[in-house]
This record gives sequence, C-alpha cells and structure tokens, in this order.
Amino acid sequence: MNKKTSKMAPIVLGLALFSMFFGAGNLIFPPYLGLQCGTKWLLGFICFLIADIGLAFMAIAAMVGGDGSISGVTGKIGKIPSLILNTAVVVCIGPLLAIPRTAATTFETSIQPILPHASLLIFSIIFFGITIALTIRPSSVIDILGKVLTPLLVLILAIVIAAGIIHPLGEIQAPTTQYVVREGILNGYQAMDVLGALGFAIIIINSIKSQGITETKERNKFMLMACGLAGTLLLLVYGGLSYLGATAGTLYSIEDVSQAQLIVLLVQDLFGFTGVVLLGIVVGLACLTTAIGLTSATAEYFENITHGKVSYKTMVIIIGVFSMLVSNVGLTQIIGIASPILSVVYPTVVALIVLSLLKKWIKNPNVHKGAAIASLIVSIGTVLYGYGVNVPLVSSLPLFAEGLNWIIPTLIGGVIGSFFKSEDYKVLSEAAETTETEEKQRVERGA
Repeated sequence: MNKKTSKMAPIVLGLALFSMFFGAGNLIFPPYLGLQCGTKWLLGFICFLIADIGLAFMAIAAMVGGDGSISGVTGKIGKIPSLILNTAVVVCIGPLLAIPRTAATTFETSIQPILPHASLLIFSIIFFGITIALTIRPSSVIDILGKVLTPLLVLILAIVIAAGIIHPLGEIQAPTTQYVVREGILNGYQAMDVLGALGFAIIIINSIKSQGITETKERNKFMLMACGLAGTLLLLVYGGLSYLGATAGTLYSIEDVSQAQLIVLLVQDLFGFTGVVLLGIVVGLACLTTAIGLTSATAEYFENITHGKVSYKTMVIIIGVFSMLVSNVGLTQIIGIASPILSVVYPTVVALIVLSLLKKWIKNPNVHKGAAIASLIVSIGTVLYGYGVNVPLVSSLPLFAEGLNWIIPTLIGGVIGSFFKSEDYKVLSEAAETTETEEKQRVERGA
C-alpha cells in the first residue's frame, strides 16, 4: 500500500461508514425529536446520539476487538444459540426489514410526492436492480460508497441545513414532552444502527484487510480514524436536522404530523417544490447507500456460514430479489411485521456487545449466557404484554415506561451466571492467555 493510498483509505472508509449508517430512519427521526424537545433540543439530540451511534460504534469496537465476525460478539452463549441470534440479526437488518424498507421509504417519500401515480413494483425493480449492480463486486462497495455517493449526499444535506440555519422557520418553543431524555434514547433505538453496525463492521474490517493491513494495532488505528470521521459527520447532520425540527414549533405540532411528513414539510417550507425534489434526492441516496451496505454485509454473512457453498454474488441476487418482493408489501406493513422480532433481538444483542467489550475482565461464558437468557425472557414477555397477554412482573420492572425494563434483569442474570463454572471456562481462559502471550511475543519480534 503506497503512502497516498494509506492517507486516503481512512477517509474513504469513514465516508462509506457514514453513508451506510445514514438511512431514511436517520433522516426522519432527528427533526421530529427537535420538534418534541423544543428549547431542550440539544439535550434530546445528545441522548439520541449516544443511544444510536454511541452504541453502534461500541458494536464495531467489539467486533474489531474480536475476530471480526458477529460470532465474536455472540459466540460465548453457545454455538447453536449464537448462530440463531446472528441469523436473526442479519435477517432483520437484511431482506426481512431494513433492505426492503429502503425501497419502500424512497418510494413513499421521494417518488410519490412528485409522481402520485407511480408504480411501486416498477420502482422496486429499478431500485434493486441498481443495488445488485453496485453490490455484486464486494471489492467495489467501499469505493462506490466512499468516493461517489457519500460526498454528494453530504453536500445536499449541508445545503438544506445551512438554509434552515440562515433563515430559521420560527422561534424555538418550549418542549412538548416532559421526558426529553427518554425521547432521545428511544428515537436513537428506533434507528436500529446497533444491529446494522454488526453487519457494516464486517465490510469495513474486510476492506481494511484488503488494503494489506493485518497488524492489530494498525487495523485499530484505521478503524478509529474511520469511525471518527463518520461520527463527526453524523453529529453535524443529526444536530442540524434536530435544530431544524426545533425551529418549526410555531408551524407544526407532533399531533398533526408524522416523522416522514415533518421532514417533507420542513424542506418544502425552505425551498418550495424544488425542496421536495431535493429531499427526494437525499432520501434516495441515503436509502441506496444503506441498501448497498446491508446487501453486501448480508451476502458475506451467508457466504461465510455456508462455507462458500452459496457464493457472495448468488446471495446478492437472492437478497435483492427477495427484498424487492417484500418492499411491495408497503412500509407500514414491513415495520409492523418485524417490530416484535426486533424488540426481542435488540436487548440481547446490546447486552452481549457490552459484555464483549469487557472480555478482559469477564471470561466466564456463563455470564454471557445468564445475561442473554434474562434479557430474552424479559423481552419476549414485554412483547407478549404489548399484545394483551397477561405476563406477570413485566410491567412492574424498573424502567418499563422507558422501554428499558430488560436492563436490571440482564445484570442479575449475568451475576447469577458468574456463579456457574463450565468445563469450557478453564479452556477459554488458558486459550486467551496463550493468545495474549503470542501477541506480545509477535509484537516484540516486530519491534
């Protein structure tokens, strides 16, 4: 790798990571949060950023610190449970929900306002035809995202945000919610970037390896630089969009508009019909880049678990066709179908990410198993409770109102698990110590 490539690689990786995270959900949640929080929009925005990108970057850090795969984060709960959980995560961020949602959102936000009689079927065929074409070569994914699509996306967003700052839509009003912190956290969860990060990290890590970077220290340096750039861009964009929403308090109320309607109205107020077209371009680019990233990550995952029996290119085509069919169900139906699945999967994944980051201090796999079992039981019970099933204690747990009633049971489950020793515990500890010793020796030899 020459010096020029070395200097540019983290920038390209950072731009690619930004574009993969910044999907349609990330575009519509911050303005609505700003409208809710009013004069306290900055506090709500900070909570959103922590719950969304903060946890997502923790997921990436956990994967980089492991073997670069999702199993490196979830593997300690057991081979079969890990495989089931990993596949559930990938399917959710892949062809079941996130990928079809990109096309459905683009159609409803970008195409229909301009062409009311357009066909979703025809549009979805075109959308996923482009996605497949740009994803079919895994080596080109990062370059396409980092060098072409993302700079254009950032430029358009910068124009929209700058216009809103120079010509505010109105004075910022008092908050319409008493729970600014909770709203920020819950909106951050809804963006689903934590689950997406587990897939995106695979692409980024593989891209770093393709640059000829195999040393752990150098790989971590590149990842830190890429995450730093992506995080900075996301902070500026989310902050700008939250501010725009906060300035619209005299024009709109949360009772009268939805998240998607608000962003359309904001841009229309700033730019008129030209703004609607501009928004269509932004949403289209955001959704397309996310679809490319998720399709690539999903295809690589299934190629790996099938040990190459199903090739990457074949999986890209299968995922594209399946996602095209699902997208025609409609955005509301897609979210409704996948919502309970995400509600069960999300807490367990977050718990395992945190435990993976603490692996130097927590080596007993039963801690992971106890935490996972507890979070899974509470999550399933909470979903059933939401459908009217009488589940004892679920609504009585602390933080139920905030949707975080799984946290304390998860901690208790992990503590209980620590009291159980398994035969694998000693083997894992010895293996970890051996690996650490070999790493130190290798570094010393290199020095």
